[in-house]
Amino acid sequence: MIRVMIADDDPGMRMVVRKILQRAEGFELIGEAADGTELMRLAEACRPQVVFLDVEMPGKTGVECARLLQDMDPSMILIFATAHDQYMSEAFEVYAFDYLVKPFRIDRVLQTLSRVRERLTQTAASSEPVPRVSRQGQGRILLRHRDGVSFVDMNDLLLVQREDRSTVLYTENGGRYVTTDSLAETEARLDPSVFFRCHKSYIINLNRITTITPYGRWTYVVQLRGTSQDALITHEKYEELMSMFGA
Repeated sequence: MIRVMIADDDPGMRMVVRKILQRAEGFELIGEAADGTELMRLAEACRPQVVFLDVEMPGKTGVECARLLQDMDPSMILIFATAHDQYMSEAFEVYAFDYLVKPFRIDRVLQTLSRVRERLTQTAASSEPVPRVSRQGQGRILLRHRDGVSFVDMNDLLLVQREDRSTVLYTENGGRYVTTDSLAETEARLDPSVFFRCHKSYIINLNRITTITPYGRWTYVVQLRGTSQDALITHEKYEELMSMFGA
């Protein structure tokens, strides 16, 4: 079951979304919040996969919550459901999966949930693989953490991402390293001809890209060979990447 949380200060709207979720197959409502502060507390405890959130809420706005949720888990799917369409650009700046303007039709929400299900079960059609880059990272990178330092071979490094407010590196053979360094500090020590900052929360190894598929508006999902983890890439970075490959 896909774990869903709703955040809206209007109890009537929470009921509407709750009823729609009951009609959709494969979704489980794990919590409701009436304000942004409560949402963050529940999200920290329950770790939802999908969050429906209003923009204008007491405590913290939906956009503020979205930024915090992404630093907690950048793969969390954020769906804005609001009566205020003027916040749409801000919502997509924080990589919202969709933006529903109240009052919305039930079938419109069900379509969004169907796309969410495809995304999380990885059944969406893939695009053509991106060619391998004939470049190789060199040397090793030193990672600082609470217990000391670790060394990781750059040739084994697949993905760097923000996760649980830390920077996490994924390597071949299931390696996972958590560092206290920021994403920007880590990026500065990587070979820019091999490692590409595709999103504010992700750095990817260009040699390991296999497919890129759509994710919401103006954002795509990058699959990487050698790991079950994937990454998001913004539309601007997608265009930059395509130009690098002459596409």
